[in-house]
Amino acid sequence: MSGVEESEGGGESEDGLRLQELGARPGPADLEVPIPKYFQLEQSSAVKERKVVLAEILSRLKPLDLQEPIPEMQMMEAILIVQRSERARQGRLRARFMREIQKEEERDRKNREEGQHKFTRDQAAICIQKVWKGYIQRKRIKKDRHSEMEFIGMVPVPIKMRSVAILSQVYHAEEARRVRQAEKEEEFNLALGKTYDYIINMEGSEMKEAMKDQIRQWFIECHTLTGRFPDYPDESSGGSNLIFAEKTPEQVRLELEVQAQENKKKEQEKNKEKEKKEKVNKKEKEEKKKKEGKAKKEAETVLKLSPSNFVPVISTVHEEYMKLWKKRHEGAHPSQSYDFEMLQKERRKEVEQEIRIQVDELMRQELRNLRLAVDREETRSIKTPKAKKVGKKGGKKKRKEKDLTPDRTVDSLYEELIIFGLLKKSRTVALKDFLGDCVYLGSNLSLAKKLPIPSLFDIRQNIALYGILRLGSPEIHSMAPLIRSLLLVGPSGMGKKMLVQAVCTETGANLFDLSPNNLIGKYPGKNGSQMIVHLVFKVARLLQPSVIWIGQAEKTFYKRIPKEEIKMEPKRIKKDLTKALRLLGPGDRVLLIGTTEQPYLADMKGLCRAYERILFIPRPDYASRYVLWKHMIQAQGARVTQSLDISGLARVSDGYTPRHILQVIQTVLTDRRLLQVSKRSLMASEFVEQLAKLDPVYKEEEETLKDWYFKTPLGRKYIQFLKAQEAEEARLAKEKKKKAES
Repeated sequence: MSGVEESEGGGESEDGLRLQELGARPGPADLEVPIPKYFQLEQSSAVKERKVVLAEILSRLKPLDLQEPIPEMQMMEAILIVQRSERARQGRLRARFMREIQKEEERDRKNREEGQHKFTRDQAAICIQKVWKGYIQRKRIKKDRHSEMEFIGMVPVPIKMRSVAILSQVYHAEEARRVRQAEKEEEFNLALGKTYDYIINMEGSEMKEAMKDQIRQWFIECHTLTGRFPDYPDESSGGSNLIFAEKTPEQVRLELEVQAQENKKKEQEKNKEKEKKEKVNKKEKEEKKKKEGKAKKEAETVLKLSPSNFVPVISTVHEEYMKLWKKRHEGAHPSQSYDFEMLQKERRKEVEQEIRIQVDELMRQELRNLRLAVDREETRSIKTPKAKKVGKKGGKKKRKEKDLTPDRTVDSLYEELIIFGLLKKSRTVALKDFLGDCVYLGSNLSLAKKLPIPSLFDIRQNIALYGILRLGSPEIHSMAPLIRSLLLVGPSGMGKKMLVQAVCTETGANLFDLSPNNLIGKYPGKNGSQMIVHLVFKVARLLQPSVIWIGQAEKTFYKRIPKEEIKMEPKRIKKDLTKALRLLGPGDRVLLIGTTEQPYLADMKGLCRAYERILFIPRPDYASRYVLWKHMIQAQGARVTQSLDISGLARVSDGYTPRHILQVIQTVLTDRRLLQVSKRSLMASEFVEQLAKLDPVYKEEEETLKDWYFKTPLGRKYIQFLKAQEAEEARLAKEKKKKAES
């Protein structure tokens, strides 16, 4: 339920109120992965400062854009236009009055000719009773039918003032909780500094002395057992942490002797194992070749999911919860403040680590003095461990990108990209504004081995998974499979640009525009394309998260450039773009998003190399069209009633895009029509009349897009999978026939 509605004629049952207070019935949309609120609420101060700088630079550039001469109008021309419009208005009013007068005269003329029929008192009373009883009965039936439809869930339950009050209370409570959260965070940050100072002042000296005494005792015990002082561990190996491993010098010496004996045994065993392995390897290689051949065939037909990297993280956090937090009661902290004891334990570990570094420096010097005084020994040369060289087996080294602007600051590059129009301000659009419903027959189609067409709900979910969650969270981006680029394919008016802007809005990302139409006349010359790509990707990496958008992505990978676009040079950044994409790693929260309506004009190999994921956005199905009509009408300020047949509008608008539906609603629901809704309710015929004036997306256009999609690598794999399933079914059917015949 997205709007506030009032019930018509009568109250509401207690069951309806309870259902409304508990919430709507769960459906498939409840399985959608929600976008965390902290992506927008807890954006870093750097992101907010960037938005302010972008607004300031754009405000400075606006007067330059508006320097085009505005045609002036003379006084007499303006007066004539006003006079014409006023005469037309008066003429329309006069025509309306004359029409009403003619109707009245016609009515009077008919009464005079036919003669007015006179009713007796009883006949008049019976006539009035019939009309009144019919009106009352129709109203009662309408009310009963509406309550029945509400009960079975076919009509949304209207929100009463009580529910509105509850929602407002929830909103105010959430705002108060946000303010309180900020206050508690400030209090916690102050407590961190205070506890650190308290531990250093009160316990720092005691920690130092205790560490020194333990290390000196270790020196003495090692000297009595071995006759010499030990080597002090380096900082790289942990320093005195190795000494505090709760091991005596005798245990350390025994461990060293055992390790030496084990090393000798291992060398002998290795020689024996080598001979055995050589014999076994021959057999294993033959078996592996057979298994690899089978695995390749299975991989071509079966799509398997790789194990998730998040499972071990979740299990460790769960263990921490079970150990620390499960048995802790919230009653101990009614004001939701920090736990002083836990804070002291955490800060004490940090203080101990800092003091240990200082103690290690002092005790190294003391060890040198002891060697000179007792053993007459000079300082020993400590062999530092050599760094291992990475050879060919270690893997190929990544190519480093040449910095074409080493002397430029990030702020200057940022301002230059804004001035040239390569960095733009994205429109504020939430992902939930991309409306659409689930494919309710998807499971039946998959059981029947038919490909279910993805709905707008599925597209919204994939954008959240591939784009928003990865860009908004550094942890998800580093652990999830790396996706550098995304291509949105679909007819015009399906909301592809809206999805790009939604990704920027939800994550606070910068929006870079590398569309071919936006690059005309910018950075000309041989090295101009290289400079464009370098500047955009450099600033995008330094100011993460970032979205690089390429509209009409097929132009960058044209098979044949049209004659009228040769001067535009649409393919100028093709090579540099593919090189820059390869340099993006797991730590770079940069996503390339391309949008296209005619992907079949591009080279398939080049397009699929640049874009790792391709999302095909089809025309909206019936469920999505129903949701679009309903929510868009309510968003314009109108009320959806029973007289408006939304189901009929959803059937009639098959083939039309969300842009068509929005355009029709805006033309029908003018300010004047919205004022008349209370007296004259909306009818479906008003929208159908305007819808007929627009051209829909024909099936031939969508079929060409589908055929192109099934030629992509993922589409080909799916077709192979279906063919393998059909072959397996045919084989099983033949076996059954043979058994039945025998």
